[in-house]
Amino acid sequence: MTDDGRLRIIVVDDHTVMRTGVVALLAAEPTIDVVGEAGDGREAVALVERLRPDVALLDLRMPVLDGVAATSEITAGPTGTRILVLTTYDTDNDIEHAIEAGAIGYLLKDTTRDQLVDAIHAAARGETVLAPRVAERLVARMRRPARPALTAREIDVLNAVADGLSNAEIGRRLVIAEATVKTHLLRVFAKLDVSDRTHAVIVALDRGLISRPEPRPRT
Repeated sequence: MTDDGRLRIIVVDDHTVMRTGVVALLAAEPTIDVVGEAGDGREAVALVERLRPDVALLDLRMPVLDGVAATSEITAGPTGTRILVLTTYDTDNDIEHAIEAGAIGYLLKDTTRDQLVDAIHAAARGETVLAPRVAERLVARMRRPARPALTAREIDVLNAVADGLSNAEIGRRLVIAEATVKTHLLRVFAKLDVSDRTHAVIVALDRGLISRPEPRPRT
């Protein structure tokens, strides 16, 4: 906080026009002082360490270091800077990962100026701030029945899919019938709420259910 009581914030977004727009939006606010800008997560971490702002407004999808990784590094540090995500992305995974990394708030870029200013002050006080649409998604996710966990065999099959194997090749690797492979895959699709192999692998990687496949050796 500045000597005259204004909150010190930084704005981090790899889109220059968006970043400049947010800074301009807050420029006329007498209770806020934008003390720095950054275009990626790595710059954001360095800026927080140097300037120690009260609040950092971070986008999620950025080069070099994304918003979630930057949030994790900043909140693990000694500065006490609060992270307020300001993004266009409102998927369950984006929201969950940002909050797990330590973000105190999650706003969408259709937020009004007054809402943004209020959210910055609330974040500085240590209050959780969520865009209404984000809050609705979180509530819906909490109320959704938990999906059954993948079995060890289903994970084996999914790992084989991630390695690029066909059903026949998976059957040979796991010593099971090709029809059994198909049955396992159908169960995986249902549990992960996906409709094809590609999305099953993407969701499983995102949830940490499988590890990234090793490159297949050239023959």
